Amino acid sequence: MMFQKMLREVYGISADSEVSLGRYHGYKHNEGLYLIMDANSAKEQEISELARIADHMQKAGDRNVSVLLADKQGKQICDWEGRKYCVLVNRAVPMPGKMKTGRKLAKFHARGRQIPFKVESMNRVGQWKQLWEKRLDQMEKVWSGKLYTEPENDFEKMFMESFPYYMGLSENAIQYLTDTEIDDKPTRVDHGTVCYERFTNNVWRGTYFVKNPFEWVFDHASRDLAEWVRDRYFANIQTSQPEIKNFLAEYQSLTMLSPFSWRLLYARLLFPLHYYETVENYYITQSEQTKRQLEDRLRKYLNQSGDHERFLSHFYQLSEAPVKAAKLPPVDWLLR
Repeated sequence: MMFQKMLREVYGISADSEVSLGRYHGYKHNEGLYLIMDANSAKEQEISELARIADHMQKAGDRNVSVLLADKQGKQICDWEGRKYCVLVNRAVPMPGKMKTGRKLAKFHARGRQIPFKVESMNRVGQWKQLWEKRLDQMEKVWSGKLYTEPENDFEKMFMESFPYYMGLSENAIQYLTDTEIDDKPTRVDHGTVCYERFTNNVWRGTYFVKNPFEWVFDHASRDLAEWVRDRYFANIQTSQPEIKNFLAEYQSLTMLSPFSWRLLYARLLFPLHYYETVENYYITQSEQTKRQLEDRLRKYLNQSGDHERFLSHFYQLSEAPVKAAKLPPVDWLLR
């Protein structure tokens, strides 16, 4: 109820009904959909950048993008009961039944590449290497700090035994990325664009078709492709291959990937983000139930690592990448 009051008093909107939009509070009023976003941890510069990007995307013809609503005073961030919020507004468009996600994503990226101003606080272009190295270093510190003590439980035992392998995989990813930046020249499709922090198959699912700028970063398009592929692969490691092939083909029906894009996509798949997130979340969480879920997840990943290697070694073939024409290098140890 408190948000309805906030919408009425600060924005002058009397919202009639509450709608559930995944992890967000949403309210519907006539044809409009209003999302309440927590803005406590965001910097003002980031929020004004998000607002400009969302406006650009909407003006470029994307009808599903939520834009920031200014309050009665014209402010983008409102203080309400000691916390900061932003309100996003969207047309309440139902999710299409059948959707070509790859094609939709290519359109979304094409609009994002045409942003006419320099994106700063949300920019991740060219930063993967530093970010990955930092993550690897942090985890290596945790691991080496536990080397001389008895593991406390099964999770820790699995982590201690598996980390050297994933460290090797991370180093391979960083090397692959480095070589790509040395060997290959970016082309027009390699310009930065609007991406999601984590684009998965569930992002564009639900009752309403909403593209939420609070989930965005500015990056190379292959970020979204890689995260979608990773998510589908782990959701069903036996049967995801046709789906992955189809998704990449749909994307390329609008935007052909350059050799640079393919290699960036592959470097990102090599980087074992699934492993990092599982271990990091385990050590952050206080909840015993979450710990048990993460322990099961880690066990599953470790049991599947042989299959995962096969997937990585065949990825270019299964996705019908132009290996010869684009001179896409393999990772030798995976082919053994």
